[in-house]
Amino acid sequence: MESLPDKIVQCILSHVKNAKDVALCTCVSRRWKDSLPYIKSLYFPRNSFDNHTGIDHPDGIVFKMISSIFQLEELVVYSPFSSTGLASWLLLAGSSLKHLELRMDNLAEYQTCVESPSKLDCISAAKNLESLKLWGVLMINSPMWNTFLKLQNLEIIGARLEDPALCAALQACPNLKNLLLLGCEGTRSVSIALPHLEKCKLDFCGLGDCSLTVTCPKIELLETQGCSWIRVPETNFLKKLSISNNAGRVYMVDFGKLAALDFLSIRGVQWCWDAISKMLQWAREVKHLYMKVEFTGDFDTLLEPFPETDIVDFFNSHPKLQEFDIHGAMFAAFCHRNSLKNVESGFVIPCLEKVAVTIRSPLNAEQKMSTLESLLKYGRSIKSMVLRTAQMKSNHSNADDFYDDICTFQRMNSEIVRIE
Repeated sequence: MESLPDKIVQCILSHVKNAKDVALCTCVSRRWKDSLPYIKSLYFPRNSFDNHTGIDHPDGIVFKMISSIFQLEELVVYSPFSSTGLASWLLLAGSSLKHLELRMDNLAEYQTCVESPSKLDCISAAKNLESLKLWGVLMINSPMWNTFLKLQNLEIIGARLEDPALCAALQACPNLKNLLLLGCEGTRSVSIALPHLEKCKLDFCGLGDCSLTVTCPKIELLETQGCSWIRVPETNFLKKLSISNNAGRVYMVDFGKLAALDFLSIRGVQWCWDAISKMLQWAREVKHLYMKVEFTGDFDTLLEPFPETDIVDFFNSHPKLQEFDIHGAMFAAFCHRNSLKNVESGFVIPCLEKVAVTIRSPLNAEQKMSTLESLLKYGRSIKSMVLRTAQMKSNHSNADDFYDDICTFQRMNSEIVRIE
C-alpha cells in the first residue's frame, strides 16, 4: 500500500466501518491516520465499550471519532449512549449523514423524564437522512421532528407506541418509500397516508385487535400482522399482500381492485368467512396463494369450520394460479361429496404448477383422497405436490389406513408427489 496514491489508500480505508478497526488503523502510520478522515461510515457494536477503563466517557470517544471525519454519511450505534451524547454527534455530523441506525434502549418510561431533549427529538438535527433505523424505541409523546424531506426508508423495531405519536412521526416523513414497523405494541388505530410509499411491513404485538388504514396510491408490497380491521382503498400497483393475525380475529377487510396482485398470503387462527370470501373474490388474478387459517365464523361465533367450497368454482375463479399452499381447514372445505359432481368435460386447472397441502385430520379420508387425485387429474401442469402429514391427528381409528392410502398415492405419482 505504500506505493499507492493517497486517493487509492483513502478509497480502501473508506470501507473500514467498525469503530475499533478505525481506531487501530490510526496507529499503523501517519499516512493511514491522515487518510481516515475520508471514511464514510462508523459502526459501534453493542460491546464497543465493555472493557473501557479510560477517563473519557464513551459518548466523548464517539464524538472525537466523528469530529475527525470530514463528511460522515453513515452512523450505526448499538452501544449505550445518552441523549446529550447523541445531540452532540448529530449537531456535528447531522448535515452530511444519510443513514442513521440507533439502538435506543429507552423503553423504560423513567428515562423520558430524566433526559431532555429525548433521544428521538435529537434525531431532527440529521435533516438530510435518507434511511433511519431505530431499535428499542419508546414513542409515547410525538417526536419533535422537522420534516425529513429526503428520508425514504424508516424502520422501527421493538417499540412501544401511542397512535398520535406514530402518526406525527410518519407525517414528518412525507416521501417515504419503505416503512417497517416490527414488534410494535400499544397501537390501536393506525392510519398511514404516504403518497410515495411502495413497501410496507407492519407487525403489531398485543391482542391482535388493531385497526389499520393504508392510503398509499403507489403501494406494491403490504404485510400486516395483528390487525382485525384492514382498509386499503388504493391498490392499483399492489403486487404482494400478506395478512396474518396470530392473537386475534380478522373481522373486516376492505380493499380496492387487486388486478395487479401476484402473491396473496392469509394466515391466522380465525377469520370471519366474509373476510376470506372477499379476499378470494378480489384476488382473482393471483398467481401465488398461501392459506393457513384454522377456523372461521362471524362476529358472534367462535372456531367454526370452513363451509363447503366447490373446488371447480374456486379454480375457475383463479385461472392464473401457479402455486397454491393450502392448510387443513381450507383443504377440508374442498373435500365434500358434491365438490366434483358438476365437472364440465373441458374443465382443467390451466396454470397450477406447485401445490402444498397440509392434512390435519383423517376424517372424510375418501373425499380427501379423491380431491388429491382430482388435483393431479385436472392440474395437468402440476410439477410438484407436497403433502404435509407430520401434524395429522392420529387418535382416529382410520388414521393408519388413511396414511397408507397417502403413501400409495405418493408411490403411484412418485415423480410429482412428496410426503413431509
